[in-house]
Amino acid sequence: MIDSKTKLLGLIGHPVEHSLSPIMHNEALRDKNLNYVYLAFDVLPENLKYVVDGVKSLGTVGGFNITIPHKVEIMKYLDEIDKEAELIGAVNTVKIEKDRAIGYNTDGLGARMSLEEEIGKVENKNILIIGAGGAARAVAFELAKNNHLTIINRTVEKAELLAKEISEKLNKHIYYNNLNIDIGDFDIIIHTTPIGMYPNVNVQPIIDTNKIEENMVVMDLIYNPEETVLLREAKKQGAKTINGLGMLVYQGAISFEIWTGVKPNIDVMKKAICNSFK
Repeated sequence: MIDSKTKLLGLIGHPVEHSLSPIMHNEALRDKNLNYVYLAFDVLPENLKYVVDGVKSLGTVGGFNITIPHKVEIMKYLDEIDKEAELIGAVNTVKIEKDRAIGYNTDGLGARMSLEEEIGKVENKNILIIGAGGAARAVAFELAKNNHLTIINRTVEKAELLAKEISEKLNKHIYYNNLNIDIGDFDIIIHTTPIGMYPNVNVQPIIDTNKIEENMVVMDLIYNPEETVLLREAKKQGAKTINGLGMLVYQGAISFEIWTGVKPNIDVMKKAICNSFK
């Protein structure tokens, strides 16, 4: 029951009406009998600068998630940034603690946990990252630690900048290329852009899916719809496909613990999401 002691958690992004985070987090909060509520807030880019001060002034906000397109921009308004998030250069989780807004990034580890749940240990793999935005940054920094990475993007210059940044920070060479790259050379392909996300579910992938091979793993960080055009076409080629639901759950579970100090029940979170699609 919501009362005068209920603390607020939420999601900040644009758009957010597709998000399953409120369903997942509220069910996990009920399961642990925690007096919080999680809501989604659609914040236009020009209004982002008001969010942190507004949230801190309320006094009842425990923290919030950040999604597209604010993961990089939000950093300039925070009081403190966790070392991993600072390395990545993007934040997806903010904790409000004693009038301070502290930024974290749980996307990279969440993506790795989801990937390894499906295919086992991911190391020494040849991985293609599609995209160069906030989500791409987190996943690329995490997986670059023990794999070989190439980044591609519609704007090649952005892929080049991200590859060079990771190379310098991790002292490890990261490649970049254009969309015409031969994707047949990769073990794993990870799509990190919003192309194909609800409501634009019929938009075609930006790579040639006919070149996907059956020994590949194709992961799309999008979870709504459950199967994007990219995953559907990859499945036709015989590839192993993974959508963004697992990453959503695992990154959310890490955020949940940052805010509350309590480990959530992963199975409860997964069930809540799966039920939302029925």
